[in-house]
Formats: sequence, C-alpha cells, structure tokens
Amino acid sequence: MTDAGRHERVDGTPYAPHTPEQTAAMLEAVGADSEADLFDVPSEVRFDGDLGIEPRSERELRGELSETFARNDDLTEFLGRDHHTHYVPSVVDDLSQRAEFLTSYTQYQPEIAQGFLQALFEYQSLVAELTGLPVANCSMYDAASGLAEAARLAGRVRSISGTRVLVPELLHENKRAVLDNYVDGTDLEVATYPMDDGNVDIDALSGLVGEDTALVYVENPTVRGTIEEHLDEVGTITDEAGSLFCLGTDMAALGLLEEPESVGADVVVGEADALGLPTAYGMGLGLFATRESFLRQVPGRLVGASEDESGRRTYTLTLQTREQHIRKERATSNICTNQAWIALRTAMHLAWLGPDGLVDLGNQCVREATSLAGDLDELAGVHAPVHDRHHFREFAVRTDQPAPAVAADLESEGFAVHVLDDHLLQVCVTDVNAAATDELVAAFEEAI
Repeated sequence: MTDAGRHERVDGTPYAPHTPEQTAAMLEAVGADSEADLFDVPSEVRFDGDLGIEPRSERELRGELSETFARNDDLTEFLGRDHHTHYVPSVVDDLSQRAEFLTSYTQYQPEIAQGFLQALFEYQSLVAELTGLPVANCSMYDAASGLAEAARLAGRVRSISGTRVLVPELLHENKRAVLDNYVDGTDLEVATYPMDDGNVDIDALSGLVGEDTALVYVENPTVRGTIEEHLDEVGTITDEAGSLFCLGTDMAALGLLEEPESVGADVVVGEADALGLPTAYGMGLGLFATRESFLRQVPGRLVGASEDESGRRTYTLTLQTREQHIRKERATSNICTNQAWIALRTAMHLAWLGPDGLVDLGNQCVREATSLAGDLDELAGVHAPVHDRHHFREFAVRTDQPAPAVAADLESEGFAVHVLDDHLLQVCVTDVNAAATDELVAAFEEAI
C-alpha cells in the first residue's frame, strides 16, 4: 500500500474504511444529510451527554447497593415451571471460579485451554450417557432455544417433508413465544395437541400426526410436574409418520426417568442448569442432544477429541456451525454466545453427585412432591394434586378460594407460589425448600 493509501484509511480500518469522503458518498447514495438522519431515536431516550449519575466512592456505592438490595422481598420460593433450584455444592463454586475458567469466554485457542475443553467434553459425554443419544452440545441459551433449534433442525432434515410442529397445549407461554419467534419467516408452523389430565392425550395426538408433521414435542416431566406415561406410544406414532420426536426434560430428572433414546426420542432438549446453577431467572444452559445421523445439523458447536503430533489425546472445538464461525447461509444457528462456563458447572455438579446421588435426588423430588401434595390435600378447600398422576418436584393445587388471593396471603407470610388461573396454583418442592414445607402448609391453612 502507498503512503497515500495508508493516510486515506487512518480514520477507518482495513476492513470497514469510513473516511469523511467515503461517509459523504454513502450518505449521498442513500439520500441522507448526516449519519444521525439514519436513526430515529425518540427525544425522551436520546442521550444528551449527561448520564445523571453522580460520582461516589466505593464505600458509598456499597452502602447504596446494600440499601437497594434490602428492599427485596425475603420469600421462600416454591416456584417451578421450568426454573428449578437444587442445592449446588460448594465445590462447584470453588472450582468453577478459578481464573482459567472465568477468563475463557470461548476456547478458540485449544493449546492453552485443554483443561476447559476436556471438562466440556466430559459434560457432553455425561449428557450422551443420560439421554442415550450420542451427540450433545453445550451452547444453547436455555430450554426454549433448545426446542426452537430442534424445530429448525426438523425443518432442515431432508427426509421430513412436513412443516407442522406440534406442542402440548400446556406448553409454558414463554417457551411458546421463543418457538414462534424462531420459526417466523420459515415454512414451519406451530400447532398444539390436547392434554389428558396433565399428560398427552394419545388418541388426539395420533389423529393429528401425519405426513405434514415435522416434529412432535413432549415433556417429561411436564410443565405441571406430571410424569408422562405415554412416551413409547409417542415414539411409535412419530416413527410411523416419519416425524421427529423431541423430548423435553432436565438434568435432575434424567437420573430417574426413562432414557429418552429408549422411547424413540430423536432430539432431547431442556434446562441443563437445573444442576450446577441456582435459579437465575434469565441466565441458564439449554440441554440439546440428538442422533448421530443429525450430527451436521446440530446448532452451536461441539467439543471433539483428537490427537496431537505426539499422539497425545487432545480436545478442540469442532463442527462450529454458528453463523459467527461460518458463512451465514450455511449456518445451522444464529446463537452467538457461549454457555461453556455454566456447562462446566453442570458437569461438576453431576460428577459430585455420581450415579447413585443423581438417582437419590430424583427419588427425593418424587417423594417430597407426593408428601407435600398429600398434606395440602387434607386441608378443607384444597385439592392436591389436581392431576391424578405421578409428579416430579411440582404439582397443581386447586383452591375453593380465589387463587390470586391465596397466593397474596401466602406471600404476606413469606412464601411464593405460581398462580395458574382463578382457582389454580402450582407448588414446587426441591431439596432447597423441603425443610419449609410444614410452614407452607400452615400458611395455606391460614390463607384459605
């Protein structure tokens, strides 16, 4: 490059030059007088040069934040519906907060990130063992993005000619919203199938699934906490129709419930951060596992094992199909963040539990839910559980009194539960809040 050329690009970059002359030419081409004319920012939110934040010392800031946090309600949460808190052992915090883990956003340089890459490979291996499906990744945002990516995967598989995605009518509204957003602009359309007492209405589903069905999504446990009893039948129905069977679950449940591959699931999605991370209400990790035949359709990226020139086992990122890694038109996903640190925590929690510990946790989730539902059912004006099914962690409760009023009274006594409708609540019990169940029952009795 000549000296003149170097000076010409001093205000820009070699990749996106924007000298004053070039900026003026581009503005003229689009018919704008200034760069500001390209944006329509309302005056009430337009930056006027003053953030309005007074400078303060570290000590003053700590005091102010302490006062702010003190205004939070001190509630014992019995909340679930896709957000579940289990006790996270201190070893997970101690190990995952080592500097080499916190500073490695994405492991682009494998030669200096072998430990982290191996941990992620172990996470993928644990998911594969629990689901029975050989391919698992660790870069979904959450269960909702996992379901949406499964739907897009179904739309890309050549053997599938259908465009309908069938989901349960009780699907969590936020999960449905993400799915609708993902399929907008594609040929896919989302429809619902009926539920029968909290589980799949298998006869209705059989009548709905046909050649036009690309994917059927079923949850176990369901959003109401019921354990699905018809997974084998769903697998048969989808297989005969040439549709994909996507099963939603979570890491804590997989230690106890049927192995997804054994009932015919083609894709498994869900909340992987049910282990390894306290309830964050916004940050999580999506579970995603599938069959080897869909290997090159998996969204995100995988950690693979190889050998270096000395024959030693090594690990590296492979099959990186995110749009930031390959040409956009060839990408399987536009997921562009990295959940590796949370996957690391989940792997640590699983390893700490071990097979027996994971089964024990699952049994506790069933036992505590059964016990609490029974105690609530003994109260006059309360029926629990609403669904005559086995439950995992959570269950619906019907109240003669208006449910919002009951929930408000419970909140005043220090407890948080979900309100589903005018006379329906939902309660979730785990190893974290199980010690407070007697107090919750007493508060229920007072509230009704």
